[in-house]
Amino acid sequence: MAQYASILFGMILVNNFVLVQFLGICPFLGVSKKFDSAVGMGLAVTVVMVLAVAVTWPLQQLLVLWQLEYLQTIAFILVIATLVQLLEMTLKRFVPSLHASLGVYLPLITTNCAVLGVAILTIENGYDYPQSLVAALGAGLGFLLAMVIFNGVRQRVEEANPPAAFRGMPITLLSAAITAMSFMGFSGVVEHLFGV
Repeated sequence: MAQYASILFGMILVNNFVLVQFLGICPFLGVSKKFDSAVGMGLAVTVVMVLAVAVTWPLQQLLVLWQLEYLQTIAFILVIATLVQLLEMTLKRFVPSLHASLGVYLPLITTNCAVLGVAILTIENGYDYPQSLVAALGAGLGFLLAMVIFNGVRQRVEEANPPAAFRGMPITLLSAAITAMSFMGFSGVVEHLFGV
């Protein structure tokens, strides 16, 4: 159980895909202005990450069995694209307001390198199936946490009056860098807590 907790919290805090590994920056910067959109995108990415790993991990075992490992990236992208399309149709049907607020960023989950990254990294790290699912959940929750934290940071920055040269994207990128540096403080904490 400690191993699963270590993987989960390690993916959320220590190996955060956005703030530590710098994957998935486009939706992180594009959708974090509004709280509802940030949470919606974080939840959508979490769902896609878990479902993608749930499908790609067994698919990778088949690719290895058939000696077709070189098709990994193409096969994984097809799986992710299919899952995102299903998620988009579901949101459009049942939560149209969230679908509208996510706009173009929802289909862009297909090209979100964090989703492909978690699918590939769980295999490269040698995780078994349950560990891979926990890692995907942790990566998604880490993405959600980064979105929510950065939403708060952006709201504070927009209320401030930065110099004219820093307004807009420059202050946003500077704020993202400082937020990312804050996650360096979690290094070693998970290993210390869970002894793994």
